[in-house]
Amino acid sequence: MTQSTTTARPIERYFASYSDDHQNATNQQIHMLAVPAILWSVVALLWCIPVGGSWFSSGVWAALSMFAAWSYYNRLSRPLGLGMLGIFFFFGCLCRLIEGRIGLGGLFTTALTVFVLAWIAQFVGHKIEGRKPSFLTDLTYLLIGPIWVLAKAYRQLGWRY
Repeated sequence: MTQSTTTARPIERYFASYSDDHQNATNQQIHMLAVPAILWSVVALLWCIPVGGSWFSSGVWAALSMFAAWSYYNRLSRPLGLGMLGIFFFFGCLCRLIEGRIGLGGLFTTALTVFVLAWIAQFVGHKIEGRKPSFLTDLTYLLIGPIWVLAKAYRQLGWRY
């Protein structure tokens, strides 16, 4: 017996709708690479926003944004929230490492390049799919993409979310 979409958890309804726009195998493969790249690049771009004063260093806006996104993900699904917490921690460490090696300017340039290339890939994938991106109908889907990718990984590992 399957659960109807009216009684399914909100995350299941989001995933069902998001999956409707991502049926093509090539588009799905593009998303598996491009969505995490976009997420990292957004974190890195937020990392580069200057912070006045001496209490905070670079990364405070990224940390606040990651916390807000994590809170949303954790409300939708604790197992996926835990996974996203690990991903956000890794992204923060990666930003700090890159900043330490090539500076904020280098991090900004790298993030901007990744952002543009990953979005080009996304739109190529949707051209192949023949459907417009989900976020064009509801901006919430910009947040759903990363956990949709993570949920696919969980399913491949046999993990529940």
